[in-house]
Amino acid sequence: MFLRPKVNGWSVLTTLRHFAIVSYAVPAERVRPYVPAAFALDTFSGADGNPVVWVSVVPFEDQDFRFAAAPWAKFRFGQTNYRTYVIRRATGERVVWFFGTTLASWAVRLPQIMWGLPWHRGRMKFDCTYDPATRRYAKYELVTKSRWGAMELKLESAGKAVSALEGVEDFEGGMVVLTHPLVGYFRRRDGKLGRYSAWHDPMKPTEGRVVEARIEVLDRLGLVPYAEQGSPHSVLIQHEWDFTIYLPPVRVREVEKEEPGRLEAGLVL
Repeated sequence: MFLRPKVNGWSVLTTLRHFAIVSYAVPAERVRPYVPAAFALDTFSGADGNPVVWVSVVPFEDQDFRFAAAPWAKFRFGQTNYRTYVIRRATGERVVWFFGTTLASWAVRLPQIMWGLPWHRGRMKFDCTYDPATRRYAKYELVTKSRWGAMELKLESAGKAVSALEGVEDFEGGMVVLTHPLVGYFRRRDGKLGRYSAWHDPMKPTEGRVVEARIEVLDRLGLVPYAEQGSPHSVLIQHEWDFTIYLPPVRVREVEKEEPGRLEAGLVL
């Protein structure tokens, strides 16, 4: 059972809309160079029997981003997180590793400067039509213009609950990995390691599929070339979802001590 921590003044409360998790089953050797040695990749067997790991593109639109200490100041903007799923070797804890984030707000400079977050400015346009009666998106399109992470994404929505994950025997466990990570690690802009935590109720997604995808970050890093982006492992969609983010993020010196040498792999600027 997950217990929700108390919020503080820095904690962020927000409702996310058009939330999607587009995941690719990526050969482990493509992902390993970007993840520090203190973390094992959370792998499963691919179609050829070799280990693969999920790499996910997670777009959404913050509807009312606000700090707990100033709930009257609300902001709306698009955001896309790029992440994979790892296990901290020292503790066995399942967490996520962030390659970076695109944020459609002038305020992106604040977390860059204050906390060294690997966040990057972009302009994002969601063009979505949702039918709450059928839980389907008649239209889901997103265009992101960014020097760091341009993207064009079109999804179709089946309107039915997700009931299986290909290649994963423990469906419930796989869904927890994909949809309920509460702790994330990342490489700060100064090369050090950072960590943040979040809270949300369990996700109840519907199935989707990719119609078109052109995701610059995945191609540039060699994780998922453009030619492979039309065939994800899974697409999970949730129309709205309440989220709590516990800030500020912290530098994680104890994990740095677990590294055999300098922390360089995985720095995405």
